[in-house]
Amino acid sequence: MRARPRTLKGVTSALLTDQYELTMLSAALADGTADRHCVFEVFARRLPTGRRYGVVAGTGRLVELVRDFRFDGGQLAFLRDNGVVDEPTARWLAGYEFCGDLAGYPEGELFFPGSPILTVTGTFAEAVILETLVLSVLNHDCAVAAAAARMVTAARGRPVIEMGSRRTHEQAAIAAARAAYLAGFAATSNLAAGRRYGIPTTGTAAHAFTLLHDDESAAFTSQVAALGKQTTLLVDTYDISEGIRRAIAVAGSDLRAVRIDSGDLSVLAQQSRDLLDELGATETKIIVSGDLDEYAIAALAAEPVDAYGAGTAVVTGSGAPTAGLVYKLVEVEGRPVVKRSENKATVGGRKTAVRRHKPTGTAVEEVVVPTRVPEPRLHDRALQVPFVRGGQAQPRPVLDESREHLRQALISIPWEGLKLSQGEPAIPVVAS
Repeated sequence: MRARPRTLKGVTSALLTDQYELTMLSAALADGTADRHCVFEVFARRLPTGRRYGVVAGTGRLVELVRDFRFDGGQLAFLRDNGVVDEPTARWLAGYEFCGDLAGYPEGELFFPGSPILTVTGTFAEAVILETLVLSVLNHDCAVAAAAARMVTAARGRPVIEMGSRRTHEQAAIAAARAAYLAGFAATSNLAAGRRYGIPTTGTAAHAFTLLHDDESAAFTSQVAALGKQTTLLVDTYDISEGIRRAIAVAGSDLRAVRIDSGDLSVLAQQSRDLLDELGATETKIIVSGDLDEYAIAALAAEPVDAYGAGTAVVTGSGAPTAGLVYKLVEVEGRPVVKRSENKATVGGRKTAVRRHKPTGTAVEEVVVPTRVPEPRLHDRALQVPFVRGGQAQPRPVLDESREHLRQALISIPWEGLKLSQGEPAIPVVAS
């Protein structure tokens, strides 16, 4: 493995590696196959039930994690002391630094069954121990982004706010907020995500704040005094109609918004709009939340709702908490290799892909081809881009650019591909 100076700012815990990866590494180092040049690919055999497309998310995070992937002294001592690795393997791990190549679909790109969304090239040793890291990042972020994209489509232009931090692991919450924003969410309540990724943040009081005070009016008065009339008052702690009346009495007709977090949201949204208008608060917005997923959001399309808050469903992939991605060896020393297991067969050889479009811009198919891409046709678009070359990270889009990439990609697929009902993938993938 090539060595190069370490000038990196952070360190990724290399114990994100699974033990079986280190078992393969130890054996390959011992039998002399560890340095064989290999290609691994990440792809999905199928989409989650009911889904017509997947969304690539997490590669921006992944490049940074791979760049900083290291085994420190304490980790190596743990591996030795517990008999996970032998001394030659421990010495190899002590100098580990990924010096290979990463290429794949950019963040915000759509994928389908068989899409080669990430290609990892390097020696067997340096690539095999990245499997768990790669799959844990991409399976999580792609799942969240796909669910969030469906919610954004269902919202029909109304903003959706990510507010699921309390429903997932504390670090997953930050990654989920990033993936949801990439997919088109307007903001997050997660301040760590706001600080780390520049995502707009927003939030309001919970029911506990109302219950803290002697009455609802006192709670509203306190919140408006502290935050001004551009705040959002939660009006369903007791009686929603009375809550709205008290909110307007305290804040005036120029209150920014009220939030409803329970009940039959379809009925309550219309009743609340009528009452707000009657009270002269015609510009006060209505935000709804409470276990919303893409289907619940779609059901509210005809109601006077101005924004949605989504929590549990988005951070858990709305019923599909993993994107179902796998990491498979497809080439060794330039020779294609295949897995023939029943229902888990792979296609050998390194591949890339192009997406073909009508002159109108509508995508018609995705063509998976060998690395040497054929002469492009008019309206073809190559899908893979370089992320890392020789261990060096390449320039990549910022988050807002990836967000726009996804918006344009969703416009390009046939309209049937945006349906929430079950159906075939929006674009067929064919081999060339």
